[in-house]
Amino acid sequence: MNGSLVYQDYINLIKKKFIISNNIEKTQIQPSSLDLSLSEECYEVKHSFLSYNSRVRNKLKKLIIKKINLNNEFIFKKNKTYIVRLNESLNLDYNLFGHCNPKSSTGRLDIFCRSIVDYAEEYEKIPKNYKGEIFLEITCRSFNIAFKKGNKLNQLRLINKEHNYLSDKKLMNLNIKDRITNLNKKNIKIDKGLKLSVDLSESKIIAYVAKKNTPTLIFSNIKSHKINDYWKPIKSTKKTLLIEKNKFYILKSKEKVIIPKSLAGEMVPYDTGIGDFRAHYAGFFDPGFGVPNGSYAVLEVKTNEVPFLLEDGQTIARIKYEKLNKNSNIVYGKDIKSNYQNQGLKLSKHFK
Repeated sequence: MNGSLVYQDYINLIKKKFIISNNIEKTQIQPSSLDLSLSEECYEVKHSFLSYNSRVRNKLKKLIIKKINLNNEFIFKKNKTYIVRLNESLNLDYNLFGHCNPKSSTGRLDIFCRSIVDYAEEYEKIPKNYKGEIFLEITCRSFNIAFKKGNKLNQLRLINKEHNYLSDKKLMNLNIKDRITNLNKKNIKIDKGLKLSVDLSESKIIAYVAKKNTPTLIFSNIKSHKINDYWKPIKSTKKTLLIEKNKFYILKSKEKVIIPKSLAGEMVPYDTGIGDFRAHYAGFFDPGFGVPNGSYAVLEVKTNEVPFLLEDGQTIARIKYEKLNKNSNIVYGKDIKSNYQNQGLKLSKHFK
């Protein structure tokens, strides 16, 4: 059936060499996506690019500042751009296609990353029946971060033939029998997906803003960095928050999100009609996220143009729901050691 592939599909594609890698770890396979990993091959480049009329390697030759070996940890400096070949390559067939997104932890560290493939006119898109390498463009925006081979910054979601998104009407009906949020029918906002609003109502900490001068963050080190070295907590002030230019904020939604086991979710780019800011970096939600009582969505917010005043309850993002091509026997949660099930306002897994 059409729709997003599930855990068992990725195992089969790896066995049949549709997904190729010397050493894919079982933990890379998620309920409806595949974590991709950095290889040792890395380049600092002059600027970003797409490779719509050639292979990425051919375009890359003219842009390299220096070659870097990620067999050893290397510090990616803020606002410098690097290109890394991923360990995984593709040999797709049968009208399979896909797209990529940063992992949740990547977005929460203000790492701007996007995949590039041969002969593609868009970032993050995997064309139908694509055969070739995948490269990842990485720019750290808030922190200097040390990476090495094997680190996992982004995910791949493959789709069989075509997307099978739920219409707003079907989403409304679904919420009646198999809830998609903790809100009652009267308060739920559905328009081209489930609308999410920002929570600025509490008297305790409502947000974190990244500090300017921080120690280098070691991406491989989990639950080991001190929050106060990297983040300043913000308490509620009159249920508003001024998003200052070029500062990076972590907030959470008012709504708790539930992704039923038969569906996958994706937080989609904000509509520019709701404000001049970027509301998220990471996008994929696996089946089982938030089951049974819901988990808040963490929102990564930044404005690059003008300061922007957010108010409590203001719509800031939306989630599209998509049918899986079959029910997944593996779902998001503690059984597969998922990091963000039942989360509140939560920083990335790198902090104590």
